[in-house]
Amino acid sequence: MKSVSNYVIGVSKKEQVLLDWNEIAERYGYVHVGTCRVSPDHNYLAYTVDVTGSEQFVLQIKELRNDRVLPTLEVEGVVSLEWAQDSCTFFYTLSDQNQRPYRVHCVKLGSDSVHDVPLFVENDSSFCVDIASTKDGKFITVNSNSRTSSEVYVINAANLQTGIQRFCKRVSGVQYFLEHHHGFFYVLTNSHNVGEESPSSGEYYLARCPVENLQSTCLQNIIVPSGDIFIQDMDMFNEHLVLFLNKEGSSSICSVDMRTIINCEEQMKIDELNPWFFPLPSDMCAITPGSNHDFTRSVYRAVVSSPVMPDVIVDYDMSRRMFSVIHQEEVIDVSHDTKCHSNNEERSRNELLGIPLKKERYIQINEVQRWSDFAEIYSCEEKEVISHDGARIPITILFSRKAHKKDQSPGILHGYGAYGEVLDKSWCGDRLSLLDRGWLIAFADVRGGGGPDPSWHKSGSGMSKLNSINDFISCGEYLVSEGYVHKHQLGAIGVSAGSLLVAAAINMHPELFRAAILKVPFLDVCSSLLDPTLPLTVLDYEEFGNPQLRAHFDYILKYSPYDNIPEGVCCPPMLVKASLNDSRVGVWEAAKWVAKIRDKTCTRCSSAVILQTNMSGGHFGEGGRFGQCEEAAYEYAFLMKVLGKS
Repeated sequence: MKSVSNYVIGVSKKEQVLLDWNEIAERYGYVHVGTCRVSPDHNYLAYTVDVTGSEQFVLQIKELRNDRVLPTLEVEGVVSLEWAQDSCTFFYTLSDQNQRPYRVHCVKLGSDSVHDVPLFVENDSSFCVDIASTKDGKFITVNSNSRTSSEVYVINAANLQTGIQRFCKRVSGVQYFLEHHHGFFYVLTNSHNVGEESPSSGEYYLARCPVENLQSTCLQNIIVPSGDIFIQDMDMFNEHLVLFLNKEGSSSICSVDMRTIINCEEQMKIDELNPWFFPLPSDMCAITPGSNHDFTRSVYRAVVSSPVMPDVIVDYDMSRRMFSVIHQEEVIDVSHDTKCHSNNEERSRNELLGIPLKKERYIQINEVQRWSDFAEIYSCEEKEVISHDGARIPITILFSRKAHKKDQSPGILHGYGAYGEVLDKSWCGDRLSLLDRGWLIAFADVRGGGGPDPSWHKSGSGMSKLNSINDFISCGEYLVSEGYVHKHQLGAIGVSAGSLLVAAAINMHPELFRAAILKVPFLDVCSSLLDPTLPLTVLDYEEFGNPQLRAHFDYILKYSPYDNIPEGVCCPPMLVKASLNDSRVGVWEAAKWVAKIRDKTCTRCSSAVILQTNMSGGHFGEGGRFGQCEEAAYEYAFLMKVLGKS
């Protein structure tokens, strides 16, 4: 479990716990803290908490000086919140009956008008409302977003009397993300011609406009994508701009001096801005932001991880262009001498840092660091699989160099392939239990998920969803044909929308996969998307299609797992895991699927289909570390049992 803490700087330097998750979990049995925001004067903590797993978050305001929760300000259905600079006024979003955040309220501490007239209301059910503060705390943005489009409003956090101003009018397929820096709004957008109502190009640009001319039509392009570099996100500091990039199919992060941006008179490409690419141990590393709330800092904190490297907390000093390894997760029962690689070994510094030669002119290293990994014990390979239509699908393959045996080992293939989300391949200590037993674990980055460019998502969603399913099947066949996995010992795992991918693949090729785990599975696609009262239905029309349209209905019906269970075939053993309080995927989807599997498929095989229902948790499973350990142990025991390898 977690806690939110701060350190009181003084003689005692005593830690003050602001919010203890363990205490809440002991009281209710489950806890999920959604959002935490400390007021600018550090006197109040505003946070949202869910104690059932239903994702119905309750807003609470805690007075930090006397450790007291204000009882009159507990509001249900709150998703996001932000403070104004006066530290007594705050904004929050409220959800409707479908758990869609659609209203923004403004409340002043000491006022009883909690349910007063909303500041903003979004009536389009395909859009959700989110509020955020700019990094410098001077503005609050109200963002109304669908899966592919956005509309942004701005509130001056220091002068609330100016009210709410609209920055841009929504255009289908166009998204805007705003930050503020010394009198200018910097905007990340995928509009091909910024400032015009033009269709999206799919590639993101950085543009800006003066605060006094808050209109998307006044935008000036600053940074444009170039060749093999695509901008994915940004973070802004007083002296530096941080850009999250996809460079030649690999994720990377760089910083740019804000003086270069401020003085920029014409649009520039990233490599023209003298960027500093943050050093990473290898191209297979995932890098996620740490706590970077201080606008004035020149150090960027991140968590770096890979399938063979435990999480490392790294501070990147953007001014000095140096980095420091702050902490690395410790893994017991593995020899430190075996796993560590440093500059004292035979590898060169560039090889140690995983820096391709073509990046060297952008990187300055003034500090020797130590990265610890398990690359000598566990092999991690990146391959490309040719799919049914010739597309090259990335697959990451992980196995023990000692225990894995060609053509004999069992294996698990993970997939997701939706919403443009990249499949999580970061370090997970639980996997060592399988790897050390000779198992192979693979990750298929099929179309529909995150990929080398923005088109990767579109080519596996909507009326192209079958591409992602065929990609997954091709990856499974590749593992068998290349001898990575025994032909009768390949399993698959899918979570939520990833279960759609796995279950549809099993329907189409039931002989390929010999075990499957479907967690909080989205399986009855047609029925769910035909019910607009369900929380995600309208929002998902852009991802999967709207079955109220005949062409979309016919296409969805081709792959919907519940509607395509083959008659009389032998189905693989399956562990289907649902949660009673899941507000995103109804518990009935898993129950209907299992009942129909048992009814239609081979009687002997269908008896090995298990439905496990969590009666207390929600879409994200059990709360707490021990609950997650028990869950992983149950899943691994199932896999070992049905695939015959212990």
